[in-house]
Amino acid sequence: MQQHHTNRTKESRNLFITVFLNFIIATAELIGGIFSNSLALISDAIHNFSDGVAMLITYITVKISKKQSTPQKTFGYKRIQILAALFNAVTLIAICLFLIYESYDRFVNPQEVKSLPMLLVASIGLIANLAGVILLKDFKSGNINIKAAYLHLIGDTLSSVAVIVGGILIYFYNIHWIDPFITVLISLYIIRETYKVIAETYNILMQATPAWLDLQEVEKRLCAIEGVKGVHHVHAWSLTDHEVHFEGHLELEQDIKVSEAQLICCEATIILSKEFGIGHSTLQVENNLCSTQNLIANSNDCQTP
Repeated sequence: MQQHHTNRTKESRNLFITVFLNFIIATAELIGGIFSNSLALISDAIHNFSDGVAMLITYITVKISKKQSTPQKTFGYKRIQILAALFNAVTLIAICLFLIYESYDRFVNPQEVKSLPMLLVASIGLIANLAGVILLKDFKSGNINIKAAYLHLIGDTLSSVAVIVGGILIYFYNIHWIDPFITVLISLYIIRETYKVIAETYNILMQATPAWLDLQEVEKRLCAIEGVKGVHHVHAWSLTDHEVHFEGHLELEQDIKVSEAQLICCEATIILSKEFGIGHSTLQVENNLCSTQNLIANSNDCQTP
């Protein structure tokens, strides 16, 4: 427990430092982009600023999600992280589409870019983004918002590299169209990576069965418990990206005492937890109660005959 608390504290601290770095980078790149007339640098500044805002929201939601449950919010505030992740992803895609539109205008109306300021500022951005990637690397698998922030930073790092390469090409070969071209490449990459986050958050909000959970295997394993004849009316969903809930009806072979039924439920709960990674399960035991025995059923399909 102490180790978990220490990790969460370190996670919050590193995220806060990363937010600060992003705002510093964004300010420097915006000033440098205006001075050098580089759309790629300005786009990277907007990108870093949006990432800073996204990570600030993440930082706040991580704090809020720790609040205790209430009679009005029995699940607490954990799902606010999922809402924030979806908001961050949609916002980032909108910004990328705007940058692609601006790049088209630059292709049609080429503009001269001052390469040396562009190179200098992009190099500073690269160092700061790499620092952010290192700070969040160990925490990206524990929280979908941290994962989204980490992806933002990977995109920022790659975009800084691309801007540096563009600056070199402009300085040595006077290829000014490379500036909007790099902007388009960066934007398309970010859209592709962000789409994965949107798909994951969408499935969680729709209470979809986690992709890795095979309900047929769950049914097979629970039916192997002595005294269980069948499993039906099953629902499985993710409350957050790491907290899975499960509910279902266990059809017993015969009418037994409540104490005996409790032992069966305990065994089933242990199986669901240890073998399928389901942290919270609600099981209803019954004997010839439901009119339907389908594994997946609507609420009105299971009524007392």
